[in-house]
Amino acid sequence: MRSAIFVLVVGVAAGGCAPGARQPTNKAPEPRAGPVASGDAFPSAYVPFPSTPTLIRGGTILTAAGDVIPGGQVLMVDGKIAAVGAHVDAPAGVTVVEATGKYVTPGLIDDHSHLGAGPSPAVPALANVNERTNPSTPEVWVEHSVWPQDPGFNRARAGGITTLQILPGSANLIGGRSVVLRNVPARTVQEMKFPGAPYGMKMACGENPKRVYATRGPSTLMGNVAGYRAAFIRAREYKKRWDDWEKAGRDSTKIPALDLGMETMKGVLEGTILIHNHCYTAEQMQIQMDVFREFGVRPRSFHHAVEAYKIADLLARDSVSVSIWADWWGFKMEAWDAVNANLALVQQAGARAIVHSDDANGIQRLNQEAAKGMLAGREIGIQVTDDQAIRWVTANPAWALGIQDRVGTLEAGKIADVVVWDRYPFSVYARAEKVFIDGALVYDRTDPSRQAVSDFELGVFPGESR
Repeated sequence: MRSAIFVLVVGVAAGGCAPGARQPTNKAPEPRAGPVASGDAFPSAYVPFPSTPTLIRGGTILTAAGDVIPGGQVLMVDGKIAAVGAHVDAPAGVTVVEATGKYVTPGLIDDHSHLGAGPSPAVPALANVNERTNPSTPEVWVEHSVWPQDPGFNRARAGGITTLQILPGSANLIGGRSVVLRNVPARTVQEMKFPGAPYGMKMACGENPKRVYATRGPSTLMGNVAGYRAAFIRAREYKKRWDDWEKAGRDSTKIPALDLGMETMKGVLEGTILIHNHCYTAEQMQIQMDVFREFGVRPRSFHHAVEAYKIADLLARDSVSVSIWADWWGFKMEAWDAVNANLALVQQAGARAIVHSDDANGIQRLNQEAAKGMLAGREIGIQVTDDQAIRWVTANPAWALGIQDRVGTLEAGKIADVVVWDRYPFSVYARAEKVFIDGALVYDRTDPSRQAVSDFELGVFPGESR
């Protein structure tokens, strides 16, 4: 019976016989004349799964764009949201999904995951998330570590996750490039890459770099800051060489030497690569903002940010988001001074609050994490609405990833990433019943043929082979 499961997996992931399967792209890419360091040397090969015009009707729609529509309708055509409202005009023959008594939201987005690079099973042979060879490794790209067969991707999809950012780990001051993925079954990471999504650059401050490099340095917070500044100074000099070459007419005989790590740093200075900074404490985040200001850049999001509530006004002032847990705390000193209302307090101050996972289990329950943050805010008198809370896992992370014009809300013209929940999504009992990506039904809790299984798990669980 192992072969029966294999047919299902190949059909969904590689374009075989399963309903709605996409066709693989077998055309060989064109050869390149030279290195493409600052551009996209590893371009997306993502192809949306085939979709049919679909009308979801009768459910309570949380648009994450300000509107909550009881008994509303969402029309998806050609992979895009065609209309959202109390009633929409649908074409004849449209596929109807009855959602009466259920809830409809945008696809959830996790802007801090290590799936594929630190996959399940968590064994040393598969530990590829931290390049612990130098405090600064901007030259590494985490997509070269991502294993698409990680079962965690399928489990995350069952939790409503349609897009996620995979980040390098936090051992280094500068950990390398991130990658934004569409959460679809695929054979290669390039078949998952979100087309046109900006790269991110992972940075880390605080205890992690101090611990990893305690005997080699930096071993103090001041050593950390010196390391960031030194890297940006080198990057600024590198960028100037290339800018001067451009201004001088791009003489091919005088082209500057290419540096892979400095190309990433140059992208940061130019604003095409977004900074995602692991940082817990208020004073460290404030110092980081000063460092970034020194070099004319701004972080897109501070991740973990347990003490964000202490500087929420500064975050709002500088348009910096925070990607945080609802209630993880106390597992090391810099995570000690936490409050459960962190999300609500950040939002109240006018900054963008985001619920992230940083965990293979937590990513399956981002809706519940948002619910905990909403309740904690209400307990101290901050009336967080359903619309605001759903933004923590949809519109706000979309902004942090630089893809807010394409996903994160249910609005006409956006990509049709949609989740139908079997009940109020902030209930502990809520489950994602149907998940659409680019308008295609990629997960259905009631239909085993729409529940992809990783090749890695084939034959592992006897109960699934019957």
